[in-house]
Amino acid sequence: MKLKSLVTVIAVLFAFSFCNAGCGNDNEAVPQNNENESTNNNSTSKMRITIGTAVFTATMYNNPSTAALKAMLPLTIDMTEMNGNEKYYDFPSPLPANASVGGEIKAGDLTLYGNNVLVLFYKSFKTSYSYTKLGYIDNPAGLPAALGNGNVVLKFENN
Repeated sequence: MKLKSLVTVIAVLFAFSFCNAGCGNDNEAVPQNNENESTNNNSTSKMRITIGTAVFTATMYNNPSTAALKAMLPLTIDMTEMNGNEKYYDFPSPLPANASVGGEIKAGDLTLYGNNVLVLFYKSFKTSYSYTKLGYIDNPAGLPAALGNGNVVLKFENN
């Protein structure tokens, strides 16, 4: 009798593991172009970023942080140079944040540091800092030249 119960348990476990391995989750988020991004779902929107006469289009992720940023649009801000690879702006009040630790930063990434610092990166590098991903510039060619070496005024608008 014990052998029959053992065989039944093994068969059930085998069937469960086989089904679990073969069944995918169709509801998983699928990143758009930037392989290390996580979003609430795979929908995105576009934003226009103007720096002087240069205009860039950004793909924005569908998350609460991005929604809070988009609620402020149109937005013209003076971003401060930092580290020769990023521009940042301190918002006077916090936005929702859901930071992920470290990884690869790519030129054109738009992120939130902490819960109130908007960061636009113009060089790629690895980091151990945590950021909430907001979106990315679709074609960052020309971004470093447009941003220049010092502080710069950027205008963010819905596209």
